Amino acid sequence: MRADVHRAVVALLAESAWDELSIPLVAERSGVHAATIYRRWGTISALMDDVVTEHLAQFSPVPDTGSLQKDLERWAVKAAEDVGPMGIVLLRAAVLATRSSDERGRRAYMVERGAQLAVMFERARARGERPPDMQELLEVVLAPLYFHALFFNRPAGPKHARMLVRRLLALTGG
Repeated sequence: MRADVHRAVVALLAESAWDELSIPLVAERSGVHAATIYRRWGTISALMDDVVTEHLAQFSPVPDTGSLQKDLERWAVKAAEDVGPMGIVLLRAAVLATRSSDERGRRAYMVERGAQLAVMFERARARGERPPDMQELLEVVLAPLYFHALFFNRPAGPKHARMLVRRLLALTGG
């Protein structure tokens, strides 16, 4: 049932305007009764948050290469790939989830991803490396990758992603 609902959300986001998405539309597309969706997620925002969280968990694990630079480069290259055509749909879902005034369960994908990246940073500290803080990573690496995908309508590419990581490490002394 959860997978059917998630597939419906992604398909509807790919086909229609953001503000047209609703639980009744998801119910119709997924074949899952609207009451079940409301009971499980409560709001369209919480549902989209769950879709993004699940996608990140399944398809974008945080690497562990034994080197902060290599971990960050692999993560950034994957993040750049993830904002390809399907990733833009998921990015839209993430943006929609943050627009809601409903704070219940909001942005779980950010909390989960932040926890995973914090583990990467702890491993680096244990090896004597100096990782950036989360804000620096988001501003110097992730934000430009998303900007590139949203405004140039294509992923930045692995070379650009690795360059952003090198820039981050130069700025932060990592």
